[in-house]
Amino acid sequence: MNTQPLVTLVPWTMIAQFLNLMIQLYLIKRFLFKPINEILEKRKNLADQEIRDARQAKEEADDLKNQYESGIANAREEAARIVQSAQKEAQGRADELVQEAQAKAAGIKAQAEADIAQERKKAINEVKNEIGGLAMDIAGKVVEKEINEEDHKKLIDQFIQNVGEAS
Repeated sequence: MNTQPLVTLVPWTMIAQFLNLMIQLYLIKRFLFKPINEILEKRKNLADQEIRDARQAKEEADDLKNQYESGIANAREEAARIVQSAQKEAQGRADELVQEAQAKAAGIKAQAEADIAQERKKAINEVKNEIGGLAMDIAGKVVEKEINEEDHKKLIDQFIQNVGEAS
């Protein structure tokens, strides 16, 4: 019995298959892997560029945020300074108004005191004139008649009564 081997090696077929495999590998590498690698490289570059752009946009946003925050801080400081200035100005104006009112009150008081002093002098002068007139009347009466002690007391009482009526 003769059996036929299932697998036989033919050297020329094997060489042809090996060459066929090498040609296929070369063609696949040249026409398939090279374009795929170029596409992958382009996608990688695009992704890297987008990451760089995102980082740059984030840095710009951070800069804008810092500028905004510093602007707000400056605005708050300016507002506080303006409010403080307005308060000082209002306090100064209030103090000035109080001083003006006190000066007017002092002027009115001084005028009133001057008027009172003048009225007092006027009243004293009037009383002196009346007393002088009464004294002249008494002296005239004394001269007209001789006064005894009883008449003298009556004249003094009458004089005191006239002075009381005058005031």
